[in-house]
Amino acid sequence: MLLIFVGLTRVAAQEGDKEYTKTLKKMFKVSGSEENYVVVIHQFIDMFKTSFPEVKKEIWDELEFEFLLSSMDELTVMLAPVYIKYLSKNDLEMVIEFYTSDVGKKLAKMTPLITEESMKVGEEWGKKIGEDLIKRLEEKENKK
Repeated sequence: MLLIFVGLTRVAAQEGDKEYTKTLKKMFKVSGSEENYVVVIHQFIDMFKTSFPEVKKEIWDELEFEFLLSSMDELTVMLAPVYIKYLSKNDLEMVIEFYTSDVGKKLAKMTPLITEESMKVGEEWGKKIGEDLIKRLEEKENKK
């Protein structure tokens, strides 16, 4: 009897995992995260193209198509255990609801631009912190 219960619990957990993963994939799609991952795949392919210039364009195109079809599914399955620790399926559904709203769609569309500009600001900020740290370190060393 215990074995049947354990077996049924495993089946239910696997089905729950499939539903969670499906919801997570939808969240990636509506939030714009999927587009960011696709950009990474394109970058990887481009990097390999320069390393293997003798490979024909048709082969690269075929490989890129294959990876774009399968990689998001693989990544979603790999990320699901991370997300499930912090967000319930209901949480994901609420995030999806937000990203399907007008402001959510706007945020998803603008996030790459915000990220790009924020990275530039972050670089300036990091440079300033580094310069300030060196300056203060020198001042403290000179006091000794």
